[in-house]
Amino acid sequence: MTPARGRRTRIVLGEVARARRVNRTRRELAEQTEIGDALIKGLVRAQLALALRLALLVGLGLGTLPLLFTVAPALGGVRVLGVSLPWVLLGVLPYPFLVAVGWIYVRMSERNEREFTELVEK
Repeated sequence: MTPARGRRTRIVLGEVARARRVNRTRRELAEQTEIGDALIKGLVRAQLALALRLALLVGLGLGTLPLLFTVAPALGGVRVLGVSLPWVLLGVLPYPFLVAVGWIYVRMSERNEREFTELVEK
């Protein structure tokens, strides 16, 4: 009686090398080596740059409204649905604008983290 043969497994050296690279990169991150530190600093820099760009967008978007009414005072007399335009632009519209910027920030920061994870796993 011959022993039952098991299913054959194909081993490819490229897969083994890739697994070693992933483990080495994760180890460098966990041990906080110079390479791991550089990877983390790159992610932090990308997140900071994103936050600063969107903060600049909010600052310009909301900060120019008072300037607009100073430069063009006739806009202060315009009424929209019985409410003066400055109240609509300064009291109502900033909230949807801020929610949209927050939504964009979350999506873009998740993309940065996903790219970082893909880089680490390569």
